[in-house]
Amino acid sequence: MKELIDSGNLPKHIAVIMDGNGRWAQNQGAARVFGHRNAIKAVREVTEGCAELGVSYLTLYAFSTENWARPQFEVRALMELLVQSIRNEIPTMLKNNVRLDTIGDMESLPVSCQKQLAEAIEITRENTGLNLILALGYSGKWDILQAARKLATDVQKGILKPEEINETLLNQNLSTQNRPEVDLMLRTGGDHRISNFLLWQLAYAELYFYKDLFWPDFRREHLYEAILAYQKTERRFGKTGEQVKANGAK
Repeated sequence: MKELIDSGNLPKHIAVIMDGNGRWAQNQGAARVFGHRNAIKAVREVTEGCAELGVSYLTLYAFSTENWARPQFEVRALMELLVQSIRNEIPTMLKNNVRLDTIGDMESLPVSCQKQLAEAIEITRENTGLNLILALGYSGKWDILQAARKLATDVQKGILKPEEINETLLNQNLSTQNRPEVDLMLRTGGDHRISNFLLWQLAYAELYFYKDLFWPDFRREHLYEAILAYQKTERRFGKTGEQVKANGAK
């Protein structure tokens, strides 16, 4: 399937909602945490797959602000797994020239997680390949709200006039800052929604939902499948198909 992909028409930014870990585990008669532990291979598969193809940005929805409401033992296990995984994956990231970064409310995470993330970000800072972004303590509404507060503070200080606020300025104050908007969003688990993920950045993204696939079973072939579907779409951004074709012929 990989050989069918047009390397000249890759999505620049892919985002993933990694859903179904708990249900995958429950289907096997195990605790939900078992599903989270078995999801590491899927993260490695999508990361290495994107790196090999030449995708520039990959954002993974690792932990939302809403996830704090889950049972405390599950949250604690997720945080411990996050620390362990980051530590274990640094050699692989270096090998694949992957640069790690995060978005979200980092201060809401345990200090141990913050420390491991900061160290991994620093170690991989000079890598020039795939930008792997972990969304942690993140939600789209939180992101827009914190950007609005920054702009409101600048207006209050007289640094900025209300009429000067535009899309570019708001975008620069989001946690994603000047990273490109999402071209393709993937979601496993069977649900057809975006669950408060990158609300601003998904404005014109193509959405690909896997009906019968839980995240622990995700492999590179599933990534290729979604990219091939993406390459068959006509991305019009509000224009007509004729306009898109005319611009492409120039």
